[in-house]
Amino acid sequence: MNRFMMVGLFVIAGLALFTTGLFMIGNRHEAWARHVELYTDFSDVSGIVPGAKVQVAGMDAGEVLGMEVPMAPPAKFRVKLRINEKLSGLVRTDSVVTVGQEGVVGNRFLEIGAGSAQASAVATGATLKGTEPTDLSALVELAKGTIVNLDATVHNANNLVTNANGLITSVAGNLNATLDKTKLTVSNANDVVTGLKEGRGPAGMLLRDDALADQVRQAVANAKNATSELNRTAEQANTLMSELQSKGLPAKVDDTVKEAKNSVANLNAASAQVRQAIADLTGPDGDGVTAASTIRESLLNVNVATANIADDTEALKHNFLIRGFFNKRGYYSLAGLTPDQYRKDRSFAAPNSDRAWLTADQLFHAKADGVEELTSEGQSAINSAVKGYGGRILESPIMVEGYADTDDTDARVALSRRRAILVRNYLQGRFSLDSAKIGALAMENRPPDGLTHSTWDGVAIVLLKLKR
Repeated sequence: MNRFMMVGLFVIAGLALFTTGLFMIGNRHEAWARHVELYTDFSDVSGIVPGAKVQVAGMDAGEVLGMEVPMAPPAKFRVKLRINEKLSGLVRTDSVVTVGQEGVVGNRFLEIGAGSAQASAVATGATLKGTEPTDLSALVELAKGTIVNLDATVHNANNLVTNANGLITSVAGNLNATLDKTKLTVSNANDVVTGLKEGRGPAGMLLRDDALADQVRQAVANAKNATSELNRTAEQANTLMSELQSKGLPAKVDDTVKEAKNSVANLNAASAQVRQAIADLTGPDGDGVTAASTIRESLLNVNVATANIADDTEALKHNFLIRGFFNKRGYYSLAGLTPDQYRKDRSFAAPNSDRAWLTADQLFHAKADGVEELTSEGQSAINSAVKGYGGRILESPIMVEGYADTDDTDARVALSRRRAILVRNYLQGRFSLDSAKIGALAMENRPPDGLTHSTWDGVAIVLLKLKR
């Protein structure tokens, strides 16, 4: 009897733990909380995926539900999100949605700012204004451009100072040369006049000739007039120099040169500070470790932690007590499925799943070496086949079934797998799909039982409808 009681207690304890874990997981994802669904628009949704976290005024409030792909480049991605109804009172019609990031290399999330008190509360289904994110690379490029402009400004200032010094030196030299020539001319004229009066030299002897007396007197008068003009010019030059000195022009020129030199020094100091800031940002720390090395090490640690979490989750999926819960919630791996498992599991090969049948002639063309490739007509056929799925192609898991109806078994496996991979890669690149949510299976020539086709030659694109 004690043995049966122990078994019963063990079963009851296991069920209690399972129920507690179920409620904890549901509570973590706010499965039982009331929510308000909202929308926002972005031109670039890099890093924002369904399931990404949503915060309101810095507090975790909900998650991203999905997004609609725009039909043309001018249009934007329409992102659907939900928040806890308890925090909806902070969200107003003038609230703005921004893209945040956890740390330097962390996951991206959406941040909804608290609105103003004057604005009305937001209603369910309303569209909030979205602000496009700014990348770190754009800030670095802007800093580089600023440094280049500072260097150009410093260079221009140096040229300006050099030209000003040259101009001042040239003006002073020309003034000094003009004064020296004027004084020399006046001195020579006075010597000539004195010699003529005293009768010295050939000119003085000529003055004794009465015939030339009048001419000499006229020449002396002209020389006196010239001397007077020269003296007047010298006085004007001296007056000009006095006025320049009285107005403090040399001191002002010196002050201007000093200010220009100080500006150049300030610009050089600012440029040096910017260079030092960039060097501190990208250079090694006290232990000799660079920022790039730190980022690489952080990414490596994140990858290791993610791999460990994936291994733990995979182990939980196969636990006999809770694997049914994971199957219903949609936690599965498309990469590990085999064709036999896929055919037998009605969750994957359900007849009511959206399924598009495309023949090989519509999609592929054999090259000169016999290897098939996806044609442009085939891409158009795929686009037309999935056009009716709309935004569901971003939310639902997709399986591409490859078929090849040939006699050779090995050739069927290889060709059906190649066809499935070609279509899977096109869909993943065309719609930027998560690689974990799109799979490819080589089904040879036999589809799952219960479908409209017993054999097929081409591919089938299936939007899986799994129970959650």
